[in-house]
Amino acid sequence: MPKDPTASSPGSQSSLREANRSRIIDAVKQFGGLTQVELAAATGLSTATVSTIVKELAVAGVVETETTSRSGRRALRVTLARQAGLVAGIHVGPRSLSVALGDLAHDVVAEQTLPLPADHRADTTLDRAALLVVDLLDRVGTDLDELLTLGVAMAAPVDPATGLLTVRGALRGWEDTPVAQVLSKRLARPVHVDADATLGALAEHRLGAGRHVQDLLYVRLSYGTSAGLVLGGRPHRGGSGAAGQLGHVQVDPAGPVCRCGNRGCLDTEVGENALLDLVRPALGEVTLRDLVRLARGGDPGSRRVLEDAANRVGQAAATIVTVLDPQLVVVGGELAQAGAIVVEALGESVRRHALPHRFAPVDVVAGGLGPRAELLGALELARSHTDVVEGVAW
Repeated sequence: MPKDPTASSPGSQSSLREANRSRIIDAVKQFGGLTQVELAAATGLSTATVSTIVKELAVAGVVETETTSRSGRRALRVTLARQAGLVAGIHVGPRSLSVALGDLAHDVVAEQTLPLPADHRADTTLDRAALLVVDLLDRVGTDLDELLTLGVAMAAPVDPATGLLTVRGALRGWEDTPVAQVLSKRLARPVHVDADATLGALAEHRLGAGRHVQDLLYVRLSYGTSAGLVLGGRPHRGGSGAAGQLGHVQVDPAGPVCRCGNRGCLDTEVGENALLDLVRPALGEVTLRDLVRLARGGDPGSRRVLEDAANRVGQAAATIVTVLDPQLVVVGGELAQAGAIVVEALGESVRRHALPHRFAPVDVVAGGLGPRAELLGALELARSHTDVVEGVAW
């Protein structure tokens, strides 16, 4: 009798089982914890297959299960086992340094934020970051042996090939610092680096306001303006890692020279210096946070400055919306803490300047993760580079 060409060989069955294990673990890593029914829906596997593999992974110590209640029914919730290790996230911003430890079930177990001076030095800041990681590990009763990997969010675009910043002036003095190599040498752990707006977009997609969509634009309004993209459920970084540099879109060919060296970039109109220059005659020496606080408190001048800035950013963001047609625009960063003052003005501007859509006009919403989006995105970056199963084929 001739052999059935559709019959699977033992080798292919083994490969299929490993692939199914990988799909289940990846789904748990992405969503933090799912019932077995939800796992079946997320992976496309049968509930019987999911149940069998979950039992194997639980015996191997890769996942943990607990009884929970969903919609009045008892179910088995699956999470990654804590003993699988910890990851660290670092956000290097223009004026602050944030560090967090997280487990593979998407829980943050410790975090800390420190202020930084303007134009802070790369070596000093990275030394502080490494020390904070060690300090947080000690705080939770463990050490570097349990740390799997680190993700770093930089307030500048990063070249994935070299790990160097791709735009001069974005973080002055950091251009020639290979951030991943420096931190990896200090902590003896793998380090992965990306732009903070990209990681903010990733976090909002996986954990925040964009969990229900596959395509989103994340607009980060901070000391400078940037954007992150998630397309087809994956971060889009561009060929050199420089995608989303909204603040360096030229809006006035005769405008002032930007830190990047070009003339009339959007940041020369809506960046920190431009906004504070507008309010200094009335308010004196204030900070960006002061401006947001005053606007929220009803100060008419502060509100007008932020509304005008949001309108200007919305015009630039509308071009991206027209070209890429995302399902959602999420607004984050320090200026987004002004709430509806900024978000509504930006949304109205996007809808006014983008190509009108008859059936599904783009929604513009505030981020769901607040000022922690980039830090949580750094943790997501680290998680995406972990092998959670040691000694288990999957």
